[in-house]
Amino acid sequence: MEFRPCIDIHDGKVKQIVGGSLKEDGQTSLVKENFVSKQDSTFYANLYKKLGIKGGHVILLNKEGTPEYELTKAEAIAALKAYPGGLQVGGGINPDNAGIYLDAGASQVIVTSFVFKDGRVDYDNLNNIKNTVGSDKLVLDLSCRKRNGKYYIVTDRWQKFTDETFDLEILKKYEEYCCEYLIHAVDMEGKNSGVDDDILEIFDRYHGNPVTYAGGIHSYDDICHIKELTHNKANITIGSALDLFGGKLEFDKVLELIKH
Repeated sequence: MEFRPCIDIHDGKVKQIVGGSLKEDGQTSLVKENFVSKQDSTFYANLYKKLGIKGGHVILLNKEGTPEYELTKAEAIAALKAYPGGLQVGGGINPDNAGIYLDAGASQVIVTSFVFKDGRVDYDNLNNIKNTVGSDKLVLDLSCRKRNGKYYIVTDRWQKFTDETFDLEILKKYEEYCCEYLIHAVDMEGKNSGVDDDILEIFDRYHGNPVTYAGGIHSYDDICHIKELTHNKANITIGSALDLFGGKLEFDKVLELIKH
């Protein structure tokens, strides 16, 4: 298990939000905020760099084409330049803009929406992004939500359900296209309500690319539970519950717990 830090950026500010609340009404994003940082993205990037923590993700939460997106993009690039080679980046990534973020210092780009069309994986787009950046530079975000008792991959800031179910088979199916998976349990995201055991059990049965879990971690017991349930295989990211983002979990203690 490794700790994968996060820098979520919305309207040009580092924030923690309730995942399912990220909707858009015209040009205005309507979200439920758990935390808005007084620090900019480079503060967090420099902190992670100082501690030598790699593989964290910078996520752009605004829709491309809005004024807010440009502010968010600038903050994301600033973070990548502050810690070259140490951070991944996601949020509206496609073959046309991936090079901008890789040139700014991103270790990998994280992709979801671009590789889906009409509810299914678009293999032309998947191969396009893979051939553009290389599978070693590509992380697939297969974040999911439950509907009618099954998990489905969601896109477009977690608002649009695809027809693709999230299960063990899909992790095996797409591992040749990427070097890592990022999976948010979206219904748990930002709620400090505990983790999703069903998703974690899928991780435990999977043997392949590294997998990072996010969503609902709010106690030290949750971390121990994930380590036990996945036999120490799943990496984790913690947002709202971490003291860096206004929560109660001490950053240093979390790092120590993950090491042992």
